[in-house]
Amino acid sequence: MSAVLFSIEEGIASITLNRPDKLNAFNYEMSVQLQQRLDECALLHEVRCVYLTGAGKGFSAGQDLAEAIDPNGPGMERILAEQYNPIIRKLRNLPKPVIAAVNGVAAGAGANIAFACDIVVAAQSASFIQAFSKLGLIPDSGGTYFLPRLIGWQKASALMMLGDKLSAMEAEQMGMLYKVFPDDVFAAESKKIAATLAKMPTKGLGYTKHVLNHSMSNSLEEQLLLEDEFQKKAAATKDFREGIQAFLEKRSAVFKGE
Repeated sequence: MSAVLFSIEEGIASITLNRPDKLNAFNYEMSVQLQQRLDECALLHEVRCVYLTGAGKGFSAGQDLAEAIDPNGPGMERILAEQYNPIIRKLRNLPKPVIAAVNGVAAGAGANIAFACDIVVAAQSASFIQAFSKLGLIPDSGGTYFLPRLIGWQKASALMMLGDKLSAMEAEQMGMLYKVFPDDVFAAESKKIAATLAKMPTKGLGYTKHVLNHSMSNSLEEQLLLEDEFQKKAAATKDFREGIQAFLEKRSAVFKGE
């Protein structure tokens, strides 16, 4: 059985981490398959939005520790260099919106992969934990980059050092994620968001993502220049022309991601 399930329907590429018996803990196989699917999503015009979730009761429990301590395994250096770091780069460089639909526990690298996505939503029963300190490790998979930017230095530092487990509601209140939905409607409501994004101007969303990627390191002047550059690109798209025409004709726009 594949470690990552993949399907495309109505512009939405659904990627499901599929090791439910291990709470979707990452091993080499699952990491490589996820990278391959993200590459496909970047190339396929029919993909307008990516919906990332987990099978069973968990989103992802992070690294499969059996692989991490296996003397014949890849070792921590290769795990980061070949598995997690490429996943984070692909998520951020993918020129389409990615939704992390956190259906259960998101621990360690599993949580930080979610935070690298563009929009994070969670089921009410989901939870988040920076479990690294309990193993004598530091947060990886971009955790030390994304979490302080989401919730501030002080809270991020405390969560990383103390390893507190947060409920989905606590995570939402801190600003870690966009919305929490009751479990019984979580799948439907999170997919509604994906469906909305899949019908929007995909190039414009990709440009927005690119500009946001630079917003935390650029000066104001640098960011204004970058906005100018990518607004010109957005204004040259077919979807922009369709949006203007639909506005003038007082109808709903039909965007094609072009």
